[in-house]
Amino acid sequence: MAAHHLLLLLAALLPAAATADPDAVQDYCVPDAGGRGRPLELALLPSYPCRSPGNLTAADFAFAGVRAAGNFSADTGFAGVSVTPAQFPALHTLGVSFARADLSAAGGVNPPHYHPRATETALVLAGRVYAGFVDSGGRIFAKVLEKGEVMVFPRAMVHFQMNVGIVRIPATVFGSGISAGVLERAFGLSPAELRRLEKRFGPPKTKLSEMDD
Repeated sequence: MAAHHLLLLLAALLPAAATADPDAVQDYCVPDAGGRGRPLELALLPSYPCRSPGNLTAADFAFAGVRAAGNFSADTGFAGVSVTPAQFPALHTLGVSFARADLSAAGGVNPPHYHPRATETALVLAGRVYAGFVDSGGRIFAKVLEKGEVMVFPRAMVHFQMNVGIVRIPATVFGSGISAGVLERAFGLSPAELRRLEKRFGPPKTKLSEMDD
């Protein structure tokens, strides 16, 4: 299993116009929650004052919380560790968050989802992943990514990642002929949700060898 375990680094980039943060008037703002070690509350971020730059060290701009994988879902084989200013205060006002994503060897998948205010990038740190997104016109852009490769998923576009390792799977996710039962389990979809996705996003059938057009 370890040989085909997949590790991704996902970064969500928030456009300045779409965030609550004003234009930066200082280099950074590490929020002060009112006491060392006191947890930050995302809803209260705008109300926190910035810590004095003179009291900051390099350690305040480093984060070790993604060394290990999160808890794997039994349904999807996905384990995610999200990192926002609540976990890594130095991210505050910088317009970025990131996550560690691990996909199990047995076809682990990060189910279709989207971020209404953020563009996402994915860097494959280990393994091979079939990743893609669907644009507003219903066209799917998907390919197999190798270790060291990066893919971008534009803001508000439905996207997904699936661990393919060395397993040969159909190139398309929806409307590809994969049995409904397999897709429902892999993506955590109800039959009705699957039918809607197949109707809206189902691309022409494609072989794995044609993924990298």
